[in-house]
Amino acid sequence: MSSPRRAAVLGHPVAHSLSPALHQAAYQALGLPQWHYERHDVEEADLAGFLADLGPDWAGLSLTMPLKQVALPLMDHLEPLAEVVGAVNTVLLPGGGVRVGANTDVYGMVTALGEVAEAQWAPRRGVILGGGATAASALAALGQFGIRAPVVVVRSMARAGAVVRAGSQMGLEPALVTWGSPQADAALVAAEAVVATPPAGGADGLAEQVQRAELHPGQVLLDVVYDGWPTPIATAWSSAGGRIAGGDLMLLHQAVEQVRLMTGRSAPVAVMRAALAKALGEGHRH
Repeated sequence: MSSPRRAAVLGHPVAHSLSPALHQAAYQALGLPQWHYERHDVEEADLAGFLADLGPDWAGLSLTMPLKQVALPLMDHLEPLAEVVGAVNTVLLPGGGVRVGANTDVYGMVTALGEVAEAQWAPRRGVILGGGATAASALAALGQFGIRAPVVVVRSMARAGAVVRAGSQMGLEPALVTWGSPQADAALVAAEAVVATPPAGGADGLAEQVQRAELHPGQVLLDVVYDGWPTPIATAWSSAGGRIAGGDLMLLHQAVEQVRLMTGRSAPVAVMRAALAKALGEGHRH
């Protein structure tokens, strides 16, 4: 048997993260009993010290809020996607103390949207709700579908720097509009691809606007929230005729890609999906 390997999810707070259930199920299915996945509550100021203390038995880390941006300057190498998005949610530790920053959130979003969309789905108009680090990943995800100029709905133009920088890096041209404006409402109900990035409750106020719309199955909403699913906006979107992808699908697929990157093996998607469903059924939340 090969030597034990360690991995973990870091964040603050992190006590209710579902990542351990996903990764441990994958290790068991892959025949890797020597691998162990942990959780550590780590604040921004403590990340550098945590990384410095890692031994050679560590294979990788999953990063959640608020560490995805503070990790950037602490990496020895940044994969191109993580660099342009400006967010690292995966740290790979190939050996020799080298730290590689990657981003699997974009993969998780693209795969989640594609899973619930119609066959041959080819969205042309996109909307992103929110302007933070997750919105920057959403910008990259919609860009992979060919949406070059999505509408980004922000509460404050002054706090949308992450999205503006990411768009410039990727050669995209996001159009920023303010929350609650007629332009935002019109773009939302006309879009074929929508990614809602605010935390739980942040997009609830849009449910009434969506409920009055007439949508069709070619219009797909991904809400990154998975605690308290379905969210009010997702329920309204489905009732109006559109299709919805929950944050659990994004969480699943970003973890699938993390397992592949950390272990070098194809992740057991069905096993991880079942483990996630079980964890959600037991009332856990991220």
